[in-house]
Amino acid sequence: MSAKMLNERDLSFMLYELFDVEKLITRERFKDHDKESFNAAVDTAKVIAEKYFLPIRKKIDQCEPTFDGSKVTMIPEIKPAIDSVIQAGLAAPASDYDAGGMQLPEIVANTVNAYLIAAASTTLGYVALTNANCNLIEAHGSEKQIKTWVKPMREGRFMGTMAMTEPEAGSGLADLTTTAIKQDDDYYLISGNKIFISGGDHELSDNIVHLVLGRVKGAPKGIKGITLFIVPKYLVNDDTSLGQRNDVNLTGLFHKMGGRGQTSTALNFGEKGGAIGYLVGEENMGLTYMFHMMNEARIMVGSSAAITAMTGYQYSLDYAKERRQGRLLSCKDPKSTPVNIIQHPDVRRMLLTQKAYAEGAWSLCLFGSLLSDNIKTAENKEERQQAQFLLDFLTPMIKSWPSEWGPKANSLAIQVLGGHGYINEHPVEMFYRDNRLNPIHEGSTGIQSLDLMTRKISTKNSAGYIALLQLMQNTIEKATGIKQLASCANELNNAIAILELTTKKVLDASSVECADLVFSNSVTYLDMFGHIVISWLWLKQGMSAIIGLAKTPHQEDKEFYLGKLQAMKFFYRIELPKTYLWASIVENIDDTHFAMQEAWF
Repeated sequence: MSAKMLNERDLSFMLYELFDVEKLITRERFKDHDKESFNAAVDTAKVIAEKYFLPIRKKIDQCEPTFDGSKVTMIPEIKPAIDSVIQAGLAAPASDYDAGGMQLPEIVANTVNAYLIAAASTTLGYVALTNANCNLIEAHGSEKQIKTWVKPMREGRFMGTMAMTEPEAGSGLADLTTTAIKQDDDYYLISGNKIFISGGDHELSDNIVHLVLGRVKGAPKGIKGITLFIVPKYLVNDDTSLGQRNDVNLTGLFHKMGGRGQTSTALNFGEKGGAIGYLVGEENMGLTYMFHMMNEARIMVGSSAAITAMTGYQYSLDYAKERRQGRLLSCKDPKSTPVNIIQHPDVRRMLLTQKAYAEGAWSLCLFGSLLSDNIKTAENKEERQQAQFLLDFLTPMIKSWPSEWGPKANSLAIQVLGGHGYINEHPVEMFYRDNRLNPIHEGSTGIQSLDLMTRKISTKNSAGYIALLQLMQNTIEKATGIKQLASCANELNNAIAILELTTKKVLDASSVECADLVFSNSVTYLDMFGHIVISWLWLKQGMSAIIGLAKTPHQEDKEFYLGKLQAMKFFYRIELPKTYLWASIVENIDDTHFAMQEAWF
């Protein structure tokens, strides 16, 4: 069956109606752009996705990379597909012209990536992680490091990774044991083991530049003693041509449930005495620097989860419009023609739920991208600072909400197809497997919830928390005056009031009660807060739809806007009420699972 990857009308709605990205072209950085150039970049990505990635999507899933003890082998079609992205300038479309980028706004670049993610899934991770690697070195590295490592990565000759996780430490970075010993001529010898390193070895580029967290001999214990190093697979000469092989070795590949286009590796550093590594910035500041890349990666993860949810929704929607099966309960004629399954109430329920989750998640990710643009290019310092507060605060939700609710949407896509959804004749089961990684990597949902509850709420005198509440209140004030939206605005206002009360009770309790108990319901708090933020974004989508309807659009657009309003109504009637139960659990410091003893399981 032929199905669209994504709904082009929805991508356009998000960019130009919901977030009004055309206003960005008045800023100096984006003055060369207009709506035509934005659309041209998105169209180019769509062409590459359809030409190079979509035809091999199933083959990539079925033929995962292998390692023979010497080198990694993957299907040959992956390299020309990756090269096509780089050659089109889409590996880092938001980067400076001088760096080979298009200098697009981040929000447009994220939309450009949407088609590539929809067709390539994690295979796009090779270029995405390389871009994030470059951004970190540009922000914290030396001029020499930028010239030596960033330039060839931007050109596509080298690729990059981040290497944090260790077999024993896992997410507990304070316990990492990779060591670094300083040498006389300004380099370090690195020894240690890293696992789950995405893109850690392959034959797609001449070199791989690893950003490695380690501990210099004599450094403080815990996260305060972590340092960041550039550790390449191959050393390079002054002209960036390849030199000798560094002491970095692949010991094996992990075979994943999904996302099989990108290698997941176990790497040994220093088997033969120490891998040569170059200090980034200052010693013992490594985790601070790495968070630059980690936070970027977290937004990438959220975006990937949202896009995969939208891709599954679109496929199941197209299937439901074509698949004939059964008759409505109201039909008593067994000889009548079976109906398209989209007419069955339960199928509509599943499709509408997917739409609400997927498009709500995508709006959150695009809002995060817009905040990133404002941090860099807003006209005054106050706006830039406000955007920074908001993005810092929202990052746990941008990463986690799409990652948790996106796979739920993909699960429903499988259910819409029934038995056909569970077999690989259709890609919806693959979408689910690809998306299931997203709640785990770049900081699991539990880690993100603790970050939100124990740090982000109170950081900088709660600046991000306060700024977000004010933004939501501003929307409520506007929506209250719109007849079709007034009831939703009132419900959101009530939910925010409960959120504020719950937050206060938790913070007050944390000063007098056991912290482990108080924060044991942090994931529930993250769910509650995330649902309220998505409700706010659906209200904003509803406002944009009302504006669109007021312009007396043609029939297809009218139906699009009515669909937006119905998805908003669904979220307010079915999803937002869940936050009341979650609030009760959190504010009462419920100990049901905390009190469960190890011996009782």
